Amino acid sequence: MDLNTVVKTRDARDPAPWRPGDAWLGGGTYLFSEPQPHLRRLVDLGRTGWTPVAALPDGSLEIAATCTIARLSRFAADLPAAAAPLFERCCRAFLASFKIWNMATVGGNLCNALPAGPMISLTAALDGETLLLAQDGSRRRVPVADFVTGAGRTVLTEGELLRSVTLPARTLACRTAFRQASLYGLGRSGVLVIGTLDPVDHSLALTVTAATVRPVRLWFPLVPGADRLEAAVATAVAEHEWFDDIHGLPAWRRHMTFRYAEEIRRELEDRS
Repeated sequence: MDLNTVVKTRDARDPAPWRPGDAWLGGGTYLFSEPQPHLRRLVDLGRTGWTPVAALPDGSLEIAATCTIARLSRFAADLPAAAAPLFERCCRAFLASFKIWNMATVGGNLCNALPAGPMISLTAALDGETLLLAQDGSRRRVPVADFVTGAGRTVLTEGELLRSVTLPARTLACRTAFRQASLYGLGRSGVLVIGTLDPVDHSLALTVTAATVRPVRLWFPLVPGADRLEAAVATAVAEHEWFDDIHGLPAWRRHMTFRYAEEIRRELEDRS
């Protein structure tokens, strides 16, 4: 779609004051998908030269906001980590064409904050931490589970930039379990639940996305019983936080979340 209100595109490497009507441009798959009448200038991140994804000395993984879904998928194919298969499962949850895969970015998926955003699911489940850069040069780090605050809402302030997401080495070594539901065979995720089991201390983390307006991540020191898990999910998700749109009613999303949570609990308990 032509954005006919945009009068200029600026290279993000060239410093300039942020002003109303500015927007960061990554892959552009969302920006150019519908009218953006409030925009006047795009700040292009395409030439920043950030390494798309890199293993750090401590074993953690840093994913640049500009890393494309296709690039992340290729990297994960050779990643020697127990959690590696989860990357491809979440990439495939896009149900997008190769054109979108090669343009859409990890950062864009997080910043759009759609409940069904699979990069939110992946990075929240693996206890990811975002690095945010403000216009005054200050930096802050926010867990992915806290970065998205609601459907289409994040903690980003005016002009603040999501630079990267870091996944800790410990969660990359976790065993994982994945469940996804959609009302259609090739439809948007209505429910996406991921479990991770720490091989060292046998703790369990359960992350609920798509069914809820924000990612919900629960942690247990050991694999809990069925009743305790169900109670924990019921307490963590308020009634108004079950997402409601054409891709699924709240009651259905809630039911499938509890069902998948118990399936994941049993699967990972058997592997503990």
